[in-house]
Amino acid sequence: MSLTRGWHVNQYMFNNNNNNNSKYDILSQSYLFVSVAVETMGAINEAGMNFLGDLGRRITKHTDDHRESAFLFQRISILIQRFNAIAVLGTFAPTTPEEDV
Repeated sequence: MSLTRGWHVNQYMFNNNNNNNSKYDILSQSYLFVSVAVETMGAINEAGMNFLGDLGRRITKHTDDHRESAFLFQRISILIQRFNAIAVLGTFAPTTPEEDV
């Protein structure tokens, strides 16, 4: 993917993220809904960064462990890596043990 195309994809993801939130308006009566868009290379939308930063601060305040925000972002990174591994493995044809020989 070229840098220009990647930039356009990022702009589309971050700009249209707020447009998609309207379908969750009914949830806002009972829950706090924040859509968090995370790109594979680590870009996170502004609302998602604000939410995750606030969540990390609240966890840190509750546990008195200043590493909690870092742990939160590490967990998100691991989730992305696991999903990418599953997505890649899903592209291979299934094999049986006899075919492996």
